[in-house]
Amino acid sequence: MDLKMEYYGHSCFRLTAREGTRILMDPYEGVGYAMPKAEADLVLCSHGHFDHHFRNGVAGTPEWIEAPGRYRRGEVEIQGIASFHDDVRGAKRGRNVIFVVDSGVRVCHMGDIGEPPSARLLAQIGKVDILLIPVGGTYTVDAAGALEYIDAIGPQVTVAMHYCCEGCTLDIASTDALLAAAGAERCIYLHGSEFEWPVAAAWKGKILIAERKGSCKKPNC
Repeated sequence: MDLKMEYYGHSCFRLTAREGTRILMDPYEGVGYAMPKAEADLVLCSHGHFDHHFRNGVAGTPEWIEAPGRYRRGEVEIQGIASFHDDVRGAKRGRNVIFVVDSGVRVCHMGDIGEPPSARLLAQIGKVDILLIPVGGTYTVDAAGALEYIDAIGPQVTVAMHYCCEGCTLDIASTDALLAAAGAERCIYLHGSEFEWPVAAAWKGKILIAERKGSCKKPNC
């Protein structure tokens, strides 16, 4: 196993690198369902909103990284890329940090990206194995906007996040909008909340919709 990925719901994932480093991304509260308790060595937060920055949701005393820049922790390289939470240069919702985590497998977490793809962002993101991108719209790019990024970045595999599922009280779209925009043949519903790399490489070109940890297996509202 080169990488293990677990989906905790909303925009929260935990990556476990081959040497054991655990990296949690965007822990949340206030979305209508509770985040399962998580442990991590590092926590990456794309911005300070309540549904991406829940410190009490993480056990222990991990290191928190919340700013653009380059970081190295053991064998893991992390790049935080400055971006915007909206399509008006942050005037509505402020800034966002895209994180690219490279532990031998390159994972890009887009946070609450709201701006459309640009040559600058695409050059900084570079080649990606796994892309984690919001699809629910309202506060981020919608399904059509997510597809623009997917087509421009060309990841091996994409995982959808930040969409309405059972229990969610946020005004965001369900994965039905993604299915309509991408086509059902391009999307795969996972029976479970975790997968491993390189096993997931078999889904090349697909968009994965995972069950969140602790859910009752209903991805849509």
